[in-house]
Amino acid sequence: MISVEQALAHVLALAPAPHPETVALEHAHARVLLEPAVAAVTQPPFDASAMDGYALRRADLPGPLDVIGTSAAGHPWTGEARPGTAIRIFTGAPVPAGYDHVELQENILRDGDRITVQTRSTGSNIRARGNDFAAGDRMEPGRILGAAQIGLLAAMNVAQVTVARAPQVVILAGGDELVPPGTTPAPGQIISSNDLALAALAREAGAVPRILPIARDTPDSLRDSFRAAEGADLLVTIGGASVGDHDLVAKIAAEQGIVRSFYKVALRPGKPLMAGQMGAGAMLGLPGNPVSAMVCGVLFMQPLIRAMLGLEPGPLIRTALLGRDLPAEGPRQHYLRASLAGADDLPQITPYDDQDSARLTVMSDADALLIRPPEDPARKAGDRVSYIALRSDVLPH
Repeated sequence: MISVEQALAHVLALAPAPHPETVALEHAHARVLLEPAVAAVTQPPFDASAMDGYALRRADLPGPLDVIGTSAAGHPWTGEARPGTAIRIFTGAPVPAGYDHVELQENILRDGDRITVQTRSTGSNIRARGNDFAAGDRMEPGRILGAAQIGLLAAMNVAQVTVARAPQVVILAGGDELVPPGTTPAPGQIISSNDLALAALAREAGAVPRILPIARDTPDSLRDSFRAAEGADLLVTIGGASVGDHDLVAKIAAEQGIVRSFYKVALRPGKPLMAGQMGAGAMLGLPGNPVSAMVCGVLFMQPLIRAMLGLEPGPLIRTALLGRDLPAEGPRQHYLRASLAGADDLPQITPYDDQDSARLTVMSDADALLIRPPEDPARKAGDRVSYIALRSDVLPH
């Protein structure tokens, strides 16, 4: 068996360079920018008013001043500025040349077409041309495009961007005992859940998953499934053999020409884990126990997908304070399902008593995976420990 760190290094070595594709900006949300995006315009394109009020000359304060025009967004005033005058102006409107200050309307006393400034603002209330960005400014690659980035790119007049193509991930669950959700299981059968859970993890990491029909525990069924997965960037198999996880899968994968990187990892849960190169794509063979499959998905599949997108692969390791005493660990690195609770500086993490690798209810409730290194000594409540967050809606430590 190899260590988790060694296994992850082997898995990440399977990631090819990201494949670029150009998409319209409206389809770029949550994609990874692969090439710089360059602003085609300057924003704001003119000195713009930051407030509703009056454009005037500081030298003329406090007035009185004659109001000789109006400047509104999309309707600039184009006359000539004169001493002793002011322009009614609205937020976002161009400040006419010759005026260097905008005073808030609530600081103005107006009588007909004449105004007097009663209170002067400390700033100019003018957004200078280009104070947001200038033509030629760049958004650098390597970032996920969220709503704010999409908005900025649109303002930069960027209509399309080059992003990393989302990896195509094929998920294959195998086993004669498995039937899909919505089916009434016969005696000895159970509902397949791993394929849907792994597809959700793949989508969460930025991939486009495709779930294949459940493979039977026969060489021919598995061969058909492997053929159906041809062309995928990543094939993820889950269980699939009644005589032991991956025995039959490994045999068929070898027939298909896999260059295997490793088989078995010093890991709890999830020791029977396989990875390798399959043609132009990669393959991960995950264990069949539901929690084992999901933990391996978090530790290995998601980092591989992120690496394929050109992102930092992770997983992100964080620090928390242990919520209760724990006994010494054994020879395998242990990932315990745990809850997180608030604390003054660091969250408190408490592992559940039941760590059965078949219990999805505990996995569903868990906020995090508490990491216990191999041969980790007994720990006391309050000790600093490492963890991987499983949810984005809890404690951003």
